[in-house]
Amino acid sequence: MALHFLDMAVVFLVLAAAASTRAYAALTPDYYEHICPQALPTIKRVVWNAVQEERRIGASILRLHFHDCFVNGCDASILLDESHPNSERNAGPNFRSARGFEVIDEIKSEVDKACGRSVVSCADVLTVAARDSVVALGGPWWEVLLGRKDSKQAFLGVANSDIPGPGMDLPALINSFAKQGLDVKDLVALSGGHTLGFAQCRVFRNRIYGDSNIDPWFANSLKKVCPQVAGNGDFNLSGLDSTPVNFDVNYFTNLLYKKGLLHSDQALFGGVSTDQLVKSYAYNPKLFWDDFAYSMIKMGNIKPLTGYEGEIRLKCSKVNY
Repeated sequence: MALHFLDMAVVFLVLAAAASTRAYAALTPDYYEHICPQALPTIKRVVWNAVQEERRIGASILRLHFHDCFVNGCDASILLDESHPNSERNAGPNFRSARGFEVIDEIKSEVDKACGRSVVSCADVLTVAARDSVVALGGPWWEVLLGRKDSKQAFLGVANSDIPGPGMDLPALINSFAKQGLDVKDLVALSGGHTLGFAQCRVFRNRIYGDSNIDPWFANSLKKVCPQVAGNGDFNLSGLDSTPVNFDVNYFTNLLYKKGLLHSDQALFGGVSTDQLVKSYAYNPKLFWDDFAYSMIKMGNIKPLTGYEGEIRLKCSKVNY
C-alpha cells in the first residue's frame, strides 16, 4: 500500500506538529520557493534515480537522517568525513555501516548547479532526501520544513552516546527518544523505519544466540548467515524485516511473531506498554503511514541551526574554512 499524498487529516497533523515546538518557527515549507524553486525537484530526481539503481540506498539515506538528527539535531554533522577530528562516521553506530554519502554529494552538486553554491544546505538536502527515499520505496509523503544551516563541527562522543543501540530494552529506548523530545508513539512509529534496510550480523548476533523471545525457526535461519563466534561473518547482512526494500507494515507483523531482527526491535512487543501500538500499526497501514509522517516531521526539526547559526557548506563532507 502506498500513499503519496496526505489527506486532510494528515495535513492537520503536519500543522499540529509544526506548531508543537518553538524550534519549528524558524523553518518553513516554502523556504526555497522564491530563492530556488528547482531545489526540491532536483533532490527528488537524484534520489529516485539512485533508488532505481539500488533500492537498498533509500534505507541508507533514511538512516543517515535519523543518525544525524539524534546527534545535536538535524545539522548534517554526520556528513563530515574522516578528515574531521571528531567525524561521526567513526562512531560505533556508524562505523562501516553508514552509507549513502555519495548520493548526498551528488544531490548537493546538482542542487548547486540549479541554485548556486550557497543556497541549499546539506542539512536540508539530507532531510528532503530521507522523505523522498521513503516515497520512492512506497511510503508516505510529508511536507518538510526547511531553512536549516549546517554544523561547523562533528560530535563523535555524542554519536556514541545518543544514537539508540540495537541491544537496548524498552526503558532505554524510551529514555533515548525522550532526550530528543520524542514520545513513546514517536519511538514506535519511527522504529517502523526498520521496514526498510538491512543490519549486519554483528548487531543481531547476541539476539539470535541469546534471546528467548525469538521464534526458533527464525533464529535458526539467521544462524546460517551469522556464525556465533565474533569476528566471523560480522558484516554479513540480513533484512530488518521480511521485505527490506518495500515500505510496508511487515516490520510490525514480524514483531507479533517474535521475528524482530534486533533486540531493540522485539523490545517493542511482548507484554510491554507499546504492544497495542505495534498491533495497531500491523493491522492498520494508514495509521502507521500517518503517524510515521508526523513523527518524521518532529524528528526532522530537532534543534535546527537557522539564521546566522552554522553555515551552508560548499561540500557536504567538509566545513567551509
